[in-house]
Amino acid sequence: MPEKLITTAEIDAFVQSHRQWTHENNAIRREFRFLNFTQAMNFVNGVAQGAESANHHPDIEIHYNLVILTISTHDSGGITRKDIDLAIAAEVAGTTSM
Repeated sequence: MPEKLITTAEIDAFVQSHRQWTHENNAIRREFRFLNFTQAMNFVNGVAQGAESANHHPDIEIHYNLVILTISTHDSGGITRKDIDLAIAAEVAGTTSM
């Protein structure tokens, strides 16, 4: 059974309190910039471990020291609580990778 979508108001509240995230095309998105490729890959590996444990996988783009995460619950067709939880976990991983 697909996860329940959160409301637009809940998405807006998340984006307002986590200003580096944006709401685009039924997903939340953020860019993380690191000093070098190794730090970027350490971050990606940390996000991947957490995502695998949660069985919830973001779209990840890697451009040397820039990592872009786009998160949505594809089978629900939008943003769920799982997406917000993964975004917050990624923020924590991003601060420890820098």
